[in-house]
Amino acid sequence: MTDPNPLKEWTRWPAPAKLNLFLRITGRRPDGYHQLQTVFRLLDWGDSVRLRLRDDGRIVRHGASAPGVAEADDLTVRAAYLLQSAAKCAKGVDIVVEKSIPLGGGFGGGSSDAATVLVALNALWEAGLDVDRLAELGLQLGADVPVFVRGRNAWAEGVGERLAPVDLPPAWYVLGDPGVPAPTAVLFQSPELTRDAAPATMADFVSGKPLGNAFEPVLRAREPAVEAALAVLSRIGSARLTGSGSGCFVEFASRESAEAALAELPPGFTAWVAAGVARSPLHDALETQVVPQGRRQEAQGTRF
Repeated sequence: MTDPNPLKEWTRWPAPAKLNLFLRITGRRPDGYHQLQTVFRLLDWGDSVRLRLRDDGRIVRHGASAPGVAEADDLTVRAAYLLQSAAKCAKGVDIVVEKSIPLGGGFGGGSSDAATVLVALNALWEAGLDVDRLAELGLQLGADVPVFVRGRNAWAEGVGERLAPVDLPPAWYVLGDPGVPAPTAVLFQSPELTRDAAPATMADFVSGKPLGNAFEPVLRAREPAVEAALAVLSRIGSARLTGSGSGCFVEFASRESAEAALAELPPGFTAWVAAGVARSPLHDALETQVVPQGRRQEAQGTRF
């Protein structure tokens, strides 16, 4: 029997992963933050976030979204508090993060989890914040959060927050996990990191010009597991690093070719296939999830 009290019901929301199809560092701001250029590609695979509304105003995490992360430091908890404050909302929430995205892989797991909390709770709490305001809140949590809030593939500049939507052709990816998390803060401080790359243009990207990932040579030198993973994936195509993490990928034009390539990889190598999407699964879920009062939500996060 359905619980007549919607405050006791759990809802499950996608928190999709992303790829950086390239990543260049073109300079550094006076405050120390790096100026980036990248293209974010959203995937049909990722984490799930379960939410259950509370009527006592408390925000409670159940379990850990990442090993060793205290509840107060958890991005999903911080996202809920930010939204609660910005919307002056008296409602609370229970949060469970079901992890599939490897920690430190550069697939955007923590950022996507936080964005999912912002977007889904905005609907569930009926807070009424528009996507621009949600993206502003997301930027306070991390540079990658706004692209997940907006829910579209994007060309990004600045620290990653200046976004322009891009239409990308259908693609499937073999993703590889070397099994070692990359220490992003340490990598950004690495003396070997190229910080003055010439700015790329959209025409460069569209033409297929190799634009690279500034962190790849650094990680290849520092992490034998990353070097080995890229070598394995290079057997099936052009292997690349995503973001500032250790995760690697190879792009294919069809699911069949991606799955055939996956089958060629050696046993014991952690890899799987995911599809690129034009629109975040989170925003698809907003159109189908039934929220309190039985109202279906319209997706708000697909414009820039």
